[in-house]
Amino acid sequence: MTVSVHRAAVLGKPIAHSLSPVIHNAGYAAAGLTGWSYTRIECAATELADLVAGLGPEWAGLSVTMPGKEAALAVAAEVSPVAAAVGAANTLVRRPDGSWYADNTDVTGMVEVLTEAGVRPGATVAVLGAGGTARAVLAAAAQLDAAGVSVAARRPAAVAELAPVAAALGVAMTAAPWPEALRSEVSLRSEVSLLAGADVLISTVPKGAADELAGAVRWRPGTVLFDAIYDPWPTPLAASAASAGCRVVSGLDLLLAQAIGQFEQFTGVPAPRSAMAAALAAARIG
Repeated sequence: MTVSVHRAAVLGKPIAHSLSPVIHNAGYAAAGLTGWSYTRIECAATELADLVAGLGPEWAGLSVTMPGKEAALAVAAEVSPVAAAVGAANTLVRRPDGSWYADNTDVTGMVEVLTEAGVRPGATVAVLGAGGTARAVLAAAAQLDAAGVSVAARRPAAVAELAPVAAALGVAMTAAPWPEALRSEVSLRSEVSLLAGADVLISTVPKGAADELAGAVRWRPGTVLFDAIYDPWPTPLAASAASAGCRVVSGLDLLLAQAIGQFEQFTGVPAPRSAMAAALAAARIG
């Protein structure tokens, strides 16, 4: 009996830390998908097009992480509306004719984890950071029918660059000042309170960038915090929110949710969620 070979991988740079192979390979095993394998490939944005062009017919799909999410759009023959709206794709799916389809399961994953955390239509959203993940937040906010989104970043120009994305998605977006620890404590608390006053606070900034805010936020117990970081965990911001009784969502929750969407697009079969979640939890503890 000949086993059909199907391959998938996550592309990014750096990529050695990625837990995506753990999630996907556990899914293949649980679903009985013999012959499927998922690996990591170190790939810069400038290398992505050539790498994808050289892949054989056994390649079923690619997960794309930083810094290649924008470059992934350029190699696709077809782009999903949500990926086009945010200007980034984290998923490339091989079509029967050999072409690639680009999608963004970060958005659907974010909608899923925020809904499970209790976020409902009409919620107000505050975002720390204005990079690629913030673009996905805007699309998720649109799907969640958020009342409005305020974005704070160290570079006001970065926030301004999000305005066309928000407009295309029909999201009411406003710019908020980035709270600076060097300002007076009263000023800092005032600005942080504006952010924490939202129904959902989403941190998309790199490790350590929001640590200074942890001791200044006056949390409302009903606020949901989504911190896109998962290593180290908990972040000071997440620990602060949890101690105040807030619901906290981590980057691991999103990692699993977006991987499930990719798994189903790559394989065409329902994802064995419990097995994939258990594998991720075991890897994280280990």
